[in-house]
Amino acid sequence: MVARCVRLMKTKSVMYPPGRNDAASDDGGMFREFDATELYCPRCRQAVPVRKRLLLILPEGDKFEYLCAYCSESVGTKINRGEKPVTLLV
Repeated sequence: MVARCVRLMKTKSVMYPPGRNDAASDDGGMFREFDATELYCPRCRQAVPVRKRLLLILPEGDKFEYLCAYCSESVGTKINRGEKPVTLLV
């Protein structure tokens, strides 16, 4: 089994002083989402920089694909869930 090496870049970070409990009111945590900068590529056999490409627009969110920057092999996917779910009226 091959271990995946991942380096993540945080997109939101908030620090609170001790005794102050605003983290619970802020989306339930410290980070909203992460974007990968490097993932393991099975073709290159090492952790490589990745490109993020929009793959599909789905009702539950946008689906992105991570591609190896060197050989363009698909190395992962991610779904960004929107703030409000899309409602369809028929």
